Amino acid sequence: MAAEKKKIVRIAKIQSIGGQAKPGPALASIGINMAEFTKQFNDKTKDRNGEVVPCLITAYSDKSFTFITKTSPASVMLKKAANIQVAGKNQLTDTVATISKEKALEIARYKMPDLNAYDDEMALRMIAGTAKQMGIKITGVDLTPKKNKGDKK
Repeated sequence: MAAEKKKIVRIAKIQSIGGQAKPGPALASIGINMAEFTKQFNDKTKDRNGEVVPCLITAYSDKSFTFITKTSPASVMLKKAANIQVAGKNQLTDTVATISKEKALEIARYKMPDLNAYDDEMALRMIAGTAKQMGIKITGVDLTPKKNKGDKK
């Protein structure tokens, strides 16, 4: 006899510190066994201790769950690379830090599994866009739109 398919009750996104998740209101609202989740999450992310780890949790009707961990947010990694605590408030006037293209490319390669980019150059441009919004300048990266062969002008 085939196993019954579990009914998905909720899909939730949370962010926690790797290896340091604790039961709390964010997990309680999902309706899963918090102690079991924190144990599994901390075991899975112990090598990323102290790092912000986004997680996608699928909760089922029988209180069971599955989860997938993602790469750290680009903004967190850019702040760390630029050695700043707070991003600029106005991207047009504030430049709070400058990082090298190589450092940004390293972040782009790390983020590649979670980005919808085909190659390093596209991923780098995505990271550069995030950096621009934060007031972080990346040396050697031009964010002007590229022209396609079919474009007029």
